Amino acid sequence: MVLEIVILAMVAAFLGLRLYSVLGRRAEQEEEPVPQRFESDDKPVGIRPAAVPAPVVPPRAVELEGVMPAVERALREISAADSKFNLAQFLEGARAAYRMILEAFWKGDRETLRELCDDDVYAGFTAALDAREAAGETMDNTLIRIEETRIHSASLDGKTARIALLFVADIAAVTRDREGNVIAGSLDDAIESRDVWTFSRNIASRDPNWLLDETDEG
Repeated sequence: MVLEIVILAMVAAFLGLRLYSVLGRRAEQEEEPVPQRFESDDKPVGIRPAAVPAPVVPPRAVELEGVMPAVERALREISAADSKFNLAQFLEGARAAYRMILEAFWKGDRETLRELCDDDVYAGFTAALDAREAAGETMDNTLIRIEETRIHSASLDGKTARIALLFVADIAAVTRDREGNVIAGSLDDAIESRDVWTFSRNIASRDPNWLLDETDEG
């Protein structure tokens, strides 16, 4: 009888250990915090089921240094309204667009300007190109470097998101006449250019591209 009790106790203990080995590990795994997709760069990227909506991507602190509170709120509103918006990617794309638009204007490339600008800005560029061509002048400018890109303002008006950026750049500017003679500027001396360009996008559109819709001096 005593032997049977001992054997049953050993069986019960064995089953208990088996249950703990399964349920205990599962509970520990369930209690582990799930890494979030946009926590920080040094944390692993969590994988979420396709049926679960992607989390809103808030602008990172490093990208908002020196930004006014009202501008920061507007950027967060844009992030909340457009799940695809990423401020770091926007800034990178805006710098590329700044270079492309300047070079297209200098070369008289209307096709590129048409792709990157809205109707009003494109009309202004083409009017300047028409006047330059009528005078027989050409621009031989070079963008040396973009020294700084700073968020100037931001807004969300209905479905239209607008972000203005201050670009501080060094540009070597030269204007030539019909014969190719330099009539203004110098390629040897770069000048500092400060431009405030505003980009806009309809966040309800499937087109992910932002267009330049306003230019001003910084």
